[in-house]
Amino acid sequence: MPSQPTNDLLSRLARGADPREAAELFTSLAASEPEHEAPDVGPEPKDEKLDALIDRIRSLAPGAGKSPATREPAASPPELPAEDDNPFVPVEPSSFREAQLTDSEVEALALKFLLARGDASGREIAEQIKLPFLLVDELLRRMKADQVVVHKGAAPMNDYQYQLSEMGRERARRHAAHCTYFGAAPVALSDYIASVAAQSLTRQRPTPEDLHRAFDGLLLGPAMLERLGPAINSGRGLFLYGAPGNGKTSIAERITLAFGKCIWIPYAIGVDGEIIRLFDPVNHREAPLESAGGVYDHRRIDRRWVRIMRPTIVAGGELTMSALEVTINTSTGISEAPLQLKSNCGTLVIDDFGRQKMPIEQLLNRWIVPLEKRFDFLNLPNGKKINVPFDQLVVFSTNLEPRDLVDEAFLRRIPYKIEVIDPSEEEFHDLFRLMAPKLGFEYRREPVDYLIAKHYRQTGRPYRFCQPRDLLLQIRSYCLYHNRPLELTEEYFDRACQNYFAVM
Repeated sequence: MPSQPTNDLLSRLARGADPREAAELFTSLAASEPEHEAPDVGPEPKDEKLDALIDRIRSLAPGAGKSPATREPAASPPELPAEDDNPFVPVEPSSFREAQLTDSEVEALALKFLLARGDASGREIAEQIKLPFLLVDELLRRMKADQVVVHKGAAPMNDYQYQLSEMGRERARRHAAHCTYFGAAPVALSDYIASVAAQSLTRQRPTPEDLHRAFDGLLLGPAMLERLGPAINSGRGLFLYGAPGNGKTSIAERITLAFGKCIWIPYAIGVDGEIIRLFDPVNHREAPLESAGGVYDHRRIDRRWVRIMRPTIVAGGELTMSALEVTINTSTGISEAPLQLKSNCGTLVIDDFGRQKMPIEQLLNRWIVPLEKRFDFLNLPNGKKINVPFDQLVVFSTNLEPRDLVDEAFLRRIPYKIEVIDPSEEEFHDLFRLMAPKLGFEYRREPVDYLIAKHYRQTGRPYRFCQPRDLLLQIRSYCLYHNRPLELTEEYFDRACQNYFAVM
């Protein structure tokens, strides 16, 4: 029979206690010595209520929850494709506390979803906010007890169809007045920072084979690849400059392919009640895992994260300062992440550098510190300033001379400056040989020799990498219009050059 001190401890546990106090009581109970040796009467019958209470105390004990970046993996590790070499995998949280969410935050998302939808099952709500059904189901039951939602009817698999009560509708409207977002539950900023560090470009070491794979289909000489290799491997800033039409943008857009294929990013980031939407279907290409099949996904992936191809974001002359800051839609209250945050672990290409609407000094002053320190400061709509990673390869592509655009202090922070020069005559032939079959032509050297002699040597016109493709497209359009076979002739090249070089 339990001693009096033990009875006192059990009594206090049964009445309910603060989680920290409960943990201390449980420790005291487990460490207490029996007052006398009990007779050997076999195993005592299990007290299921007491076992449940002890399990609850253990889950509330300090240190029970950890962030996705630090907690131990699930019993069944996620099964990812063999070619996926990404060391970071977001693991499904086992509690709201582990997800660094409060009940109120999740409740607000569910209420706004029901306000927009009308009614939905518990599993539909869990799918919408990307949290485990078991956690959402427990919350919905408490909301039902608080008369915030009501049951409209039963749903399959021990679920219910939920609908807002009058009290819930009023509460949902108050939440929507602040922010209409009801998508995936936000990921904590600390977890996002840890994910960027784990998936950083600086952890990648592209090899010559990786570069050849990335630039497959582009005619780049060994000398150009030799200069690009160390620049890409560094994961730092890069200047590509030279005459227009030599493929600077094409090179910049292919650089990301030299790194690992896929990364994980959150749909949204939460900071002190503010939600910043990060996943952008315009700039991010989703690379979903194959379906596990069945109702239960044993891989235990945190569905608040989305798997995408490493991003390549291109901003040209339309770039403005507002695109580099957190912007809020005043009608919806939803904040949008800036371009540099969306391009983390990938490549950010500033195309036509020097032709932006804003003064170039503003852009340089905005990025002169992030380019060196590898972190950036962002201002949130609520006035809070946050520190975020600046972890991407920034490529400045320009037709202008870099020394005429920026001062020495900025050029020092862009360690690699690579000029994309005009092709040689033999490379010009190689470009025709490469492009002709792709557009339906049979390559013949004689018409190309005629083109070079008449329209380049006689006029002193420089070669450009884009010209073989553009001239072949002119000939193709002419042949298709007149219903003629696709072929390379001197007459067709004369017609194409008459149109193409009319004002050049």
